[in-house]
Amino acid sequence: MGGGSSSKIGRWARPSSSNLIISPRPKFVDPSEEIVPESPVADLRSDTITQPTAEMRRAMAEAVVADDGREGDPTARKLESMAAALTGHEAALFCTSGTMGNLVAFLTHLQPGDQILAERDSHFLHFEASGCTALVGALPVTLAGRAGRMDLAELESSVNPGSRLKPRTAMIVAENTHNLAGGTCLDVDYMRGLWDIARRHDLFVHLDGARVFNAAVALEVEAKELTQGCQSVMIDLSKGLCAPYGALLCGSEEFIVGARARRQRVGGNVRQIGHMAAAGIVALETMVDRLAEDHANARRLAESIEEVRPGLIDLDLVQTNIVYLDARPLGVSEAALVCALEEAGVRCLATGPNRVRLVTHHDGDAGQIEHAIVVLGKVLKAFPGA
Repeated sequence: MGGGSSSKIGRWARPSSSNLIISPRPKFVDPSEEIVPESPVADLRSDTITQPTAEMRRAMAEAVVADDGREGDPTARKLESMAAALTGHEAALFCTSGTMGNLVAFLTHLQPGDQILAERDSHFLHFEASGCTALVGALPVTLAGRAGRMDLAELESSVNPGSRLKPRTAMIVAENTHNLAGGTCLDVDYMRGLWDIARRHDLFVHLDGARVFNAAVALEVEAKELTQGCQSVMIDLSKGLCAPYGALLCGSEEFIVGARARRQRVGGNVRQIGHMAAAGIVALETMVDRLAEDHANARRLAESIEEVRPGLIDLDLVQTNIVYLDARPLGVSEAALVCALEEAGVRCLATGPNRVRLVTHHDGDAGQIEHAIVVLGKVLKAFPGA
């Protein structure tokens, strides 16, 4: 149509050859060595930047594998069994990402037009490319929360039995820990209250548990105490647990049979996936308890900021490994603050108007945290204030 060729497909730009970046040939990596990437002294943008440990690299190199789309991969099956047991469920499914795990859960539980109740700042609403609506056809109805918690009375009053004109509420989605609320935890009593509402109204409960092990460690409970009443749970391996890949979707055996078919539908059937599953096994065996170190580092970081410039941090929300800083009292934008900190050797992330996020993780050792504390002190004092 028309003369000349278009440079776009739909709304997405087609990259020109001048924009392509040719990466150098990667060097051979000895799997017995732990690799530390080149970076500023403290990179606190996210716990997704963590590198696999030397033990994970060895396990990946030595993994026993098979075709997971045919006879099944034995290492993936072992990982799935471990995840099911840890979350108090019958079975699990290895997915390529947390986003895929959530999407497969929605595809398996829901019909087009079903209504979902979720907290307004839930991760799947803001950062997962609208898969729930675009690919499932479900309608999210959001409720304001405090520290990631929907009010249970308001939640129950929002349940819609459905009619000729109104959608049926089919699912409640919870997030634990809650990213945008500051890594806050939903405790056992809250989860039981959620499950009770779901039972009374015959609803599914899906837990986005990308960091549920952070919640379990912070609350000093077993993870399954926070997950076993949910019909489905997604746990992520590639954040604080340091695995390079993957998430697990847990539920009943019947649910996982259906989920496996939906995973195939969205292109998630990977062949010799045991190489990646092996790192996940090491993550679940060795990286959960040490999350307490990340929490302690986040608390130190937050308290140091509060001491230097009171009012930038809500210490009540610093419960795990995420710290949110309010830039407004400094009289600068979040972008300007991020830039100033990066120039001084601390990387962090602007997550919205006036908000800056710092996340502690395995690859940020005590020396890097001390450096971050010193840098934050100097940079924050340099701004005159609003």
